[in-house]
Amino acid sequence: MSNPDDNDSRNSHNNVSDEHLPSEQERGAVAPADDPFADPGLPPHEHRRQDIDERAAKRSERTVALLFTVSMLSTIGFIASYVAIPIDKIVYIWPFGHISGLNFALGLTLGVALFCIGAGAVHWARTLMSDEEMSDERHPIEATPEVKAQVLADFAQGTKESQFGRRKLVRTTLFGALALVPLSGVVLLRDLGPLPGTKLRHTMWKPGSLIINENTMQPLRPEDITLGSLTQAMPEGLDPHDHNFQVEIAKAAVMLVRLEPDDIKDPKSAEWGHEGILCFSKICTHIGCPATLYEQQTHHALCPCHQSTFDLADGARVLFGPAGHPLPQLRIKVNDDGYLEALGDFEEPPGPSFWERG
Repeated sequence: MSNPDDNDSRNSHNNVSDEHLPSEQERGAVAPADDPFADPGLPPHEHRRQDIDERAAKRSERTVALLFTVSMLSTIGFIASYVAIPIDKIVYIWPFGHISGLNFALGLTLGVALFCIGAGAVHWARTLMSDEEMSDERHPIEATPEVKAQVLADFAQGTKESQFGRRKLVRTTLFGALALVPLSGVVLLRDLGPLPGTKLRHTMWKPGSLIINENTMQPLRPEDITLGSLTQAMPEGLDPHDHNFQVEIAKAAVMLVRLEPDDIKDPKSAEWGHEGILCFSKICTHIGCPATLYEQQTHHALCPCHQSTFDLADGARVLFGPAGHPLPQLRIKVNDDGYLEALGDFEEPPGPSFWERG
């Protein structure tokens, strides 16, 4: 039984006119065309102006040297900006608006330094190095000794044609630019942080520093400290509007209490005070909270963060809580004008865990 689809196909073929069918000639072998993949070859080499005019080559050399020199100057500017511009300096630069002057200077100088190296290298390659194109036959992945020798010879020829040895000015300035750019990264290592030195061991307190009431900003007299009271204070010369106020007050903040002299248990603590007025650091030695919750009847100062309790009548000895050390005491006296002043800095660094950090 014949397939109905084959019958339909034959009927459709019979209905097509002869003019629409391929001729007998068209069924023959296709005539070969010209090779579509023929190598068109390289265009003839055209000499550049620098190739035939030594003065033009000299101008290109000076241009390249200028770009490398600008790169060196920009790198020096980068280092100078990093050292000279304060990190909190804000400047107005159109169209960016108010931005960090340090960040702008660092970005600009480093960008110019890198751009000039690249632009100098490109200009050098386009005007002074050989631009003659050369073709070579493909070869196996593993080069033969002859090919290796040819490559080395070509490399030597390229080095010679690049005039690297002849253009001493270009070579010298290139070495200078490449040698200075890494210094930008070396300078940035300073952001790892300066060494703390001895600043953790010292505060703003010094001999003769007046004790200033934090609320009234006036120097304190002994009569300002009433029996059973606690007064928070700081050294003179510390302005709350200064940018380093928080840094300094975190170490120098003190509290003064007035006790009955007979209630003071520690003779050394009583000697460091004035007529029952004692001055202690108010920075808790646990994690640095202000330990200023004062219990008048017991003379205890409580830190609200972790309930460390200090006995101010006994040299601020730790009675309870995680604090491991007493609050440092400041030696005070009354000067000729009748004001309370410090006799020097704390003998122990105030603040938390300093002793554990060494």
